Amino acid sequence: MIIRQSFTIKGSEGKPILMDLSFKTGQEENPIVIFVHGFKGFKDWGAYDLVAEYFVKQGFRFLKFNFSHNGTTPESPTDFADLGAFGDNTFTKEFTDLDLVISFAKSGNEFNAPDMLSLIGHSRGGGTCIIQTAKDPRIDKLITWAAIADFRSLWKKEDEVEWRNKGVIFNFNTRTKQYTPLKIDLLHDLDKHSKSYDILLAAGRINKPWLIIHGDQDENVLLSEAVRLKDSSPNAELFIIPYANHVFGASHPFTKDELPLELQLTCEKSVEFLRKEF
Repeated sequence: MIIRQSFTIKGSEGKPILMDLSFKTGQEENPIVIFVHGFKGFKDWGAYDLVAEYFVKQGFRFLKFNFSHNGTTPESPTDFADLGAFGDNTFTKEFTDLDLVISFAKSGNEFNAPDMLSLIGHSRGGGTCIIQTAKDPRIDKLITWAAIADFRSLWKKEDEVEWRNKGVIFNFNTRTKQYTPLKIDLLHDLDKHSKSYDILLAAGRINKPWLIIHGDQDENVLLSEAVRLKDSSPNAELFIIPYANHVFGASHPFTKDELPLELQLTCEKSVEFLRKEF
């Protein structure tokens, strides 16, 4: 039987981080995988519940969470109900959140602390996980799915002029039909930490086992970005999923009972890597 427990902790600036831990009865001490969503993502997006179930059936505990400033709320975890928080988000706030989630998982206060803790990050979350892994000894293994290699790739370079002049730009969300704000604080934060938030530099410092997974039909983050990451960290493994797009065949909402073939293969390869001895 798969159990899913929900938790809420204080995140950056005291805003809540909503998370859920999935596990099987009798496997309360198994390794934990923490899943880190990307830009305009959230823990319950698309097929992520099915992903959690897959990992649990393979003997892992699976923890996924919403960043405190991703625009969702505990009351509306799948809607961008707090665009003010979304606009106030920065990379530093997300690193603070991730650090707090890892500390929560390792504390053993709410559930058994794991002997092994791994990160899986998708897209922008992948970039965040790369930088976190490069500096955090608590992380044993890293897996990135369709990860970005540069935070500045999330917007057009020419948009920065308007952004700096107006103090805010708006990004249209084609799924929700909302104009989501990005305040200048996000760009200033990246300017201030340009070296420490350099994903490729961090990639070169990773000495933990790392699996890079990318689809060869990804139009959002090109396969060349995965190659750049691999080139920066020669000991990392690169696995390319044929015909896979940025979300590996999933969508939101996702109403099917089985994982898309591309995402199934992504999960299978990830579990194989997590079980491997290094």
